[in-house]
Amino acid sequence: MFIVILTAVLGLMHLYLWKRLIRDTTRPGLVRWVLTADLVICALLLVAVLMVPRTLGVTSLGWLAWPGYVWFGLAAYLFLASLALEPVRLLLRGWVRRGTAPVAEAAEPAAPVAPVAESAEAAEPSSPVNRRLFLARAGAAAAGAASVSLVGYGATRALGPPDVLAVPVRLRRLDPAFTGFRIAVVSDIHLGPLAGRRHTERIVETINGAEPDLVAIVGDLVDGSVAELGAAAEPLRDLASREGTFFVTGNHEYFVDEPAQWLTELDRLGVNVLRNENTPIRRGAAAFDLAGINDLAGESRSDPPNFDRALAGVGPSRPTVLLAHQPIMVSEAAARGVDLQLSGHTHGGQMWPFHYVVQLVQPSLAGLSTVDDTQLYVTRGAGFWGPPVRVGAPPDVTVLSLSPQG
Repeated sequence: MFIVILTAVLGLMHLYLWKRLIRDTTRPGLVRWVLTADLVICALLLVAVLMVPRTLGVTSLGWLAWPGYVWFGLAAYLFLASLALEPVRLLLRGWVRRGTAPVAEAAEPAAPVAPVAESAEAAEPSSPVNRRLFLARAGAAAAGAASVSLVGYGATRALGPPDVLAVPVRLRRLDPAFTGFRIAVVSDIHLGPLAGRRHTERIVETINGAEPDLVAIVGDLVDGSVAELGAAAEPLRDLASREGTFFVTGNHEYFVDEPAQWLTELDRLGVNVLRNENTPIRRGAAAFDLAGINDLAGESRSDPPNFDRALAGVGPSRPTVLLAHQPIMVSEAAARGVDLQLSGHTHGGQMWPFHYVVQLVQPSLAGLSTVDDTQLYVTRGAGFWGPPVRVGAPPDVTVLSLSPQG
């Protein structure tokens, strides 16, 4: 259903782009037909890149994914830039219509001029046709320049190394023995046709360089099967931390045919999967409880989130840290007395101004916030989905440094 809705939206978006960037900027003829055909090809390429990997696999389709997803980013910003120029078009509408009557009257007595005036290509510089074309072409050029610049900058950020963020967190009931305990939080790695083994290696190098005590991977690791992406995930075995690496599912883990195969593979790589369960993290006699809950998308695969199981037996005298892919689960976590929830899913919006849409459906876009008595930390993620572009939401690996509250 998501793909159907997205395809419909993309179709309407391309229709608008055709109107503003092709129909308004060209006269009827060969050039318009060629540009229209190019836009149709780009639209079909985008639909194909969204649909084909689900039937033909992921790893062999990089040749299709790169141009398709790059066009996705360009089309989104061309659409937004063209919309932003609509007020300018309205303001200049009078200028387009003004000043043509005197020219027509002056031209009437001169009979030899009439055949030239009949040609659209030879219209007077002050005619409405030429003014309209000038305005449309100037707008298209401005939208194109802005879009290419944003996508170029965003691709550099998305494909580069993630930022390392240091965030102090004070937890109630935390034993002083855990002062300075460091949790590396990473999410939304999104291994797939555009992000492979080198992407994983770069993230592992970043995390190991931070020397954390514990690594938390909070979902959306993969966009394909173990057979397709197992080799890309292998560097995860090199993650180094005193207490180990822990993982919870994201919604994308349930988009593959056999989600359980990934959980087995992660276990083979030394990554501890928390499936609605918890484990104590100890420092001598002191401890806090680390819990993990399945993503909401697990309901479609008979593997739903279960707070009762995830928090069963947690100690009331010590803090609980919950790994949950989607920030929206914090309401239930707060109702059950969780001290800190670590999430991803939002990508920080990934491409401005889509940040504002994400904020409508999630309690936090990124960073540390509080819901009732529960602290929520949302990482922007270390990868990307769809366009290899991040604007206003750089990728990150966050290192939380714990200390007692009060």
